[in-house]
Amino acid sequence: MLKKKCAIIISLMLAMTAAVTGCSESSSVTNTQQGSSSAVVSQARDTGDESAENDDASQGGVAVNTASEKSEYFTERDLLQTADTSKAKEITAADGQTVDITEAGVYVIKGSAKNCTIKVNAASDAKVQLVLDGVSITNDDFPAIYVVSADKCFITTTDSENTLSVTGTFKADGETNTDAVIFSKDDLVFNGVGTLKVESANGNGISCKDDVKVTGASYEISSALDSIEANDSILICAGSFEINSGKDALHSENEDDNTQGIIYISGGSFKINAKSDALQGNTAVTIDNGTFDLTAAEGIESTYVKINGGSVVIASTDDAINAGNKNKSGTTPTIEINGGEIKITMAQGDTDAVDSNGNIVINGGTIDITTSGSSFDYDGKATYNGGTIIINGKQVDSIPQSMMGGGRGGMMT
Repeated sequence: MLKKKCAIIISLMLAMTAAVTGCSESSSVTNTQQGSSSAVVSQARDTGDESAENDDASQGGVAVNTASEKSEYFTERDLLQTADTSKAKEITAADGQTVDITEAGVYVIKGSAKNCTIKVNAASDAKVQLVLDGVSITNDDFPAIYVVSADKCFITTTDSENTLSVTGTFKADGETNTDAVIFSKDDLVFNGVGTLKVESANGNGISCKDDVKVTGASYEISSALDSIEANDSILICAGSFEINSGKDALHSENEDDNTQGIIYISGGSFKINAKSDALQGNTAVTIDNGTFDLTAAEGIESTYVKINGGSVVIASTDDAINAGNKNKSGTTPTIEINGGEIKITMAQGDTDAVDSNGNIVINGGTIDITTSGSSFDYDGKATYNGGTIIINGKQVDSIPQSMMGGGRGGMMT
């Protein structure tokens, strides 16, 4: 895991500096009474163990991603879209129950319940896979899935519809501010072939204090605050997302580590409506591919924004693509566009379609901007090496600079 985190960080930081130029044979379930019932699930052996990352495919699942789509960001098990449930432990959600999972393994969750929490508290090297098979959980004030400890927790949907929701204000677990429907202190991997609906009336949809990966399945997320939040990184290579966020749709930020706070997307479809940012990764946001329909105050925001491909449509009321000093690293804010089809429609007012507090580099792709405000605004240098720029229906041959923060881009570089 450490090697993979280092690979992600090194890969993205190199890109930034170069721009301007499974289960048990026996199991037991016991119920204890401590205010509410608790199901304690123990398993002797995890046949889904990732002791060797390259052996993950032996778990019996079906990988929908081709080999060419795999990278150092995703293990083979991350990319498997079905779980081997031949020896899995089956759990039926029940009202008022906390299901305590303390051992590595595969667990199939079914049923409908109110005020039920699936709580994972396993060893730091444990791989736990929660297979959601038509489950519906509605809680008043506590996460539906709560990962206290594990090496990695997989949340896998079968060909089914699953709903997790919290209707009230979240309560803390001791000193832990559990503020999301799915709350994890360790790595989360989302995959599968079904649908997961997450509804958070007063908090976040998904919060993770480590890395979040998504490699498949469909997601419908509605949240009062951030829809998907991760301290270290959000890494996505596939999946379908429909998100309505009262704050940021995807948000990655680590105040203690300037090499973290990363969003990387190499595939998937995204229909996002966010009151603040659609995508915010404080250190870097990189888009290699995917289809994006973003309606937000700001579409993409980071210290370093890099777009290599994909179809990106942004309707913005502030800055569509914005690079600013989002962390304390001292990295020059930069927007780098190497490819893709980018279409930006700006609301009226003092708005900037492409705004960098540092540099802008365009090497390729098509950027089609419709605005009554500023098309480009930058405080550093603008470098135009290739690609197509269209502003209000007219193709231009250089990157304009806004005048006094507004207008149609008067001074040409």
